[in-house]
Amino acid sequence: MSSPNPAVLTRHYRAFLFDMDGTLLNSIAAAERVWSRWAQRHGLDVEAFLTTIHGARAIDTITRQALPGVNAQAEAAWITEAEVNDVEGVVAISGAVEFLKRLPADQWALVTSAPRALALRRMAAAGISVPAVMVTAEDVASGKPNPACYLLGAKRLGVPVQDCLVFEDATVGIRAAEAAGADVIVVTTTHMTPMATEHACIDGYEALQVRQEADGLLIVREREESQRVAF
Repeated sequence: MSSPNPAVLTRHYRAFLFDMDGTLLNSIAAAERVWSRWAQRHGLDVEAFLTTIHGARAIDTITRQALPGVNAQAEAAWITEAEVNDVEGVVAISGAVEFLKRLPADQWALVTSAPRALALRRMAAAGISVPAVMVTAEDVASGKPNPACYLLGAKRLGVPVQDCLVFEDATVGIRAAEAAGADVIVVTTTHMTPMATEHACIDGYEALQVRQEADGLLIVREREESQRVAF
């Protein structure tokens, strides 16, 4: 773990909030296959465009392009259907499944920019159990970097967002968590280049151990190198 901000290793949290794509599972190849077809159809520079899709809702990504005569809702629906039908290569981030199993079910939530149908499909493909609390693209009027999704996730868990630790990988999601007032750990597994961030970073969940204290609060610690093989 790289910990320029080690505060997350000393605090106690009421709950954890997880982004999905790039944070709990790797869906980059599948997402880029679908979005590449869409970008080509609309005459966009595919390589440049693909750098803008991660972490944001499809409808927000499409709206940002301001393409004349394009129905953003219809196009977002096309993207969702295509992504639901393409989960080849979608896998869990290393250690994520085991880490989630150690968390009390009522103390974590999924907060994703993906529509619910796509979130369920990708989690199933990656072998990740569906959480009791989910916030998906349909649940908020404005997607990340707007903090509404993380505020809603904390509300549904019945805890103050300031007492939550957010696991994120994308810049827009990190900004959303910061704006909500939550602490952040950045998951760097799918990053092709290093991210400049003040937040603690992990390359997979084997680096972490989690413990529930007697008062019910959660605490994360960096796992000793010799212990990283098993949870």
